[in-house]
Amino acid sequence: MLLAIDCGNTNTVFSIWDGTKFLATWRTSTEWQRTADQYFVWLSTLMKMRGIEAEIDEMIISSTVPRVVFNLRVLADRYFNCRPVVVGKPDCRLPVAPRVDAGTQVGPDRLVNTVGAWDRHGGDIVVVDFGTATTFDVVDTDGAYVGGVISPGVNLSLEALHQAAAALPHVDVSKPEKVIGTNTVACMQSGIFWGYVGLVRGICDRIRAERDRPMRIIGTGGLAPLFAQGDMLFDDIEDDLTMHGLTVIHRYNKETA
Repeated sequence: MLLAIDCGNTNTVFSIWDGTKFLATWRTSTEWQRTADQYFVWLSTLMKMRGIEAEIDEMIISSTVPRVVFNLRVLADRYFNCRPVVVGKPDCRLPVAPRVDAGTQVGPDRLVNTVGAWDRHGGDIVVVDFGTATTFDVVDTDGAYVGGVISPGVNLSLEALHQAAAALPHVDVSKPEKVIGTNTVACMQSGIFWGYVGLVRGICDRIRAERDRPMRIIGTGGLAPLFAQGDMLFDDIEDDLTMHGLTVIHRYNKETA
């Protein structure tokens, strides 16, 4: 069994893959201080509650928080007796190498999304990932990551607005009934929702124009289904794109070892 781990700036996702499907997926907050023992107690308890008796003997990690990786390596070694594949490290091979400026270190999450999207949809894709940052990953015809766009995330923007303007409350992200708000909360929700709809559409249109070819737009991340309600932004929504990409990279590394 494979344990796939996607560690983001805010949350970390654990999924168990049996070779054909995910048996379970769990999410926890990202904390670099968490020890391997704590991870194991948490994970084994959840597995027991779900009645999963899988023997994990392989592991792959994608982490945008470098300090977390050490304890996840210890988890693999101490409890699963394996050496994890860590995306972005020299010994982790990708089906197609990224084509970016020399010396550029591409975030592992963006590499994983690229591989997952290419495996499912082929090339000429833009992956829009709603995370701590809202990222746009451009996938070439052959599956190579060739660059993209990074913009502030939705919740990050809301939190900054709340902290910088004392009179503005913290609000939840939702689709407003109207564009023109008639109270403070409705005005903020409209600005965030329709503002990001415009941001996604505008950036994707500019990417298409710059690439001078049709580009398929794939939405992923927790807020993608919400923003899909605002307009015809996406050709597809993939809620497990990152985890799928991790399984593809793991399989590729096994086949080419």
